[in-house]
Amino acid sequence: MSTNLRIGIPSKGRLADGAIKLLKEAGLRFRRQDRGLFAPVHDVPIDVTFLRTDDIPVLCAEGAIDLGIAGSDLVAEANANVVHRLSLGMGNCRLAICVPENCNIQTPADLDGCSVATSFPNLAQTYLREHQAEVHVVELSGSVEVMIALGVADAIVDLVETGSTLVANKLRILAEIGTYETVLIQSPKTTHLTLVDRIVRRIEGVVIARSYSLLEYNIQQTHLAAAEKITPGFESPTVNRLEEEGWCSVRAMVKRGEVVDVMEQLESLGATAILETAISNCRL
Repeated sequence: MSTNLRIGIPSKGRLADGAIKLLKEAGLRFRRQDRGLFAPVHDVPIDVTFLRTDDIPVLCAEGAIDLGIAGSDLVAEANANVVHRLSLGMGNCRLAICVPENCNIQTPADLDGCSVATSFPNLAQTYLREHQAEVHVVELSGSVEVMIALGVADAIVDLVETGSTLVANKLRILAEIGTYETVLIQSPKTTHLTLVDRIVRRIEGVVIARSYSLLEYNIQQTHLAAAEKITPGFESPTVNRLEEEGWCSVRAMVKRGEVVDVMEQLESLGATAILETAISNCRL
């Protein structure tokens, strides 16, 4: 039996593609062959293990894998005893109770005595009991949006991203149970603590880099203090004097979602040669 550290990731789907990309950007070189269960990582005693998405939190809690990439919704549903190490900044979604557009149900309590179809029976029942509703849960592993139309359920509890599927099925959100995202989890039973921390730091570097851009610009020294308020950087910006008297060059990390607005503010302040550079990895 291998004594390598094991990282569990989904075996297929969009989350699988994102997990593989993340690990490779973190410097873990591996290749899955013929849909195999394990893929050894080059130069590091690590095996990447390809698993059913729903099983990852449980297997991590049991110590079958040391680290896992999974949705926090699945971690919560399984009530898995794992250590949350990182939020990975992808797979954001909401778990919501949805009912027909034209029904008279207005609050979760109105579902008392009704049937609810879901892939999240534990989260659904816990939430509804907290809102004084005892329901018959119809547990399904696949799509649940059509269950109301089929007469199987009065409501569904399902993940919602854009809401377009709800519109197509003439459903509306009654209440949101919670918001979830993809996370990196650690087994409390791992014996590879030093290597685990090393890999977490690598992945963290990629996650942070995806959230920031490097912004460079030139600014008159008289406006430097105002510019630094706009781009304070992660700790502080890097400032260098230019050969032209009274001018400085500034470099600072800026949240990627704020870059366009920041560039406009700098331009209004008189900054020139404003450049954005993508960051592929970092350590902060």
